[in-house]
Amino acid sequence: MSIPMTLVMQIIVMFLLVGLGFAMFRTGKISMEGNRTLGNILVYLSLPAVIIRGMMVERTSENVWGLAVSALVGLAALLLSGLIARLVLRKDAIGNFAATFSNPSFFGIPLVVAILGQVPVFYMTGFIAFMNIGQWTYGVSLLTGERGKPNLGELIRSPFIVAVLIGLFLFVTQAPLPGVVMTCLNDVCALNTPIAMFAIGVYLAQASVAKMVRRLGNYKVLLARLVLTPLVTVLLMCLLPAELMDMKLAILIAQACPVGSNVAVYAQLHDADYVYAVETVVVSVLCSVVTIPVVVALAQLLW
Repeated sequence: MSIPMTLVMQIIVMFLLVGLGFAMFRTGKISMEGNRTLGNILVYLSLPAVIIRGMMVERTSENVWGLAVSALVGLAALLLSGLIARLVLRKDAIGNFAATFSNPSFFGIPLVVAILGQVPVFYMTGFIAFMNIGQWTYGVSLLTGERGKPNLGELIRSPFIVAVLIGLFLFVTQAPLPGVVMTCLNDVCALNTPIAMFAIGVYLAQASVAKMVRRLGNYKVLLARLVLTPLVTVLLMCLLPAELMDMKLAILIAQACPVGSNVAVYAQLHDADYVYAVETVVVSVLCSVVTIPVVVALAQLLW
């Protein structure tokens, strides 16, 4: 089975999980307060666990080099996303957040595992870490209108920084974790995709199709998030050697993912335009079933 077809099949599975979340909300089994709790689980528990688990690999010279290069490429990719978002969305705060930050943790990792296996997830660690630091700082400043420097103490205590520091410690020291701790860590990581897809299903259940179609901002977000950013990334990664194919594909898939559900989570936490945030997530998820396989197929042709 080709990589694009494998991607389509995995995305369909994820859409089924979205449907379950949709049904749970519509039948009253998940409330708005419950969805906020799901958001807290994602931000403060499962995503940090994914970051830590992704960095628990053997410390070889190849992996040290791969981590450094992939982190730099991931940071460059994230800055590219922010630049394109700013050019397309201008002063639209929710739109900028949505177009800048994709969904690599909850949407990208299952896709990478499905087509490349577990190992290349290691190359996404830097991207995910920088993205979540960006959400915690730049993203929050967009939603709150605060343009000052982020609180350093708060940033250091953020769950993502703590997770990165723990992951780096385990990677450098190669300290083994007790079997029961590893089992618990793996179980928490496994919560990522189902809970995130349930949350998207709740967002879908709240969204008005008529309003989504009429809102110009949604089309701009789609243009920046699913079209321009992945295409420019494909072109720029032509400059990297073919030996880095797994790394390039992992980061490209992270870049090509739909709007991260955290835009809605953060909008809800900071009393921003939650409805608009939900719409960007829903419409981009629906369109990504077409755009991601197309972008990956194009990358295979050019690389």
